[in-house]
Amino acid sequence: MTEATSLATAASSPDPAEGLRAVRALRRLLERLETIQVANARKQGWSWQAIAETLEVSRQAVHKKHASVESLRGKGR
Repeated sequence: MTEATSLATAASSPDPAEGLRAVRALRRLLERLETIQVANARKQGWSWQAIAETLEVSRQAVHKKHASVESLRGKGR
């Protein structure tokens, strides 16, 4: 979590360029973490609906965003 902590600190920088770069990096980190955890949930048998409810998004949104990754891995449902 050192990288995330450093980025969170940088995100509160008074220098907008540094702060915005940190926000961009945090957004990318968040996307990677979400992809990993959605794949983990699907491997454990979670439904798209259960994942969507946990993320507080619609089932359609989570399916649209992550189903293609799952089918590329050969585990489409």
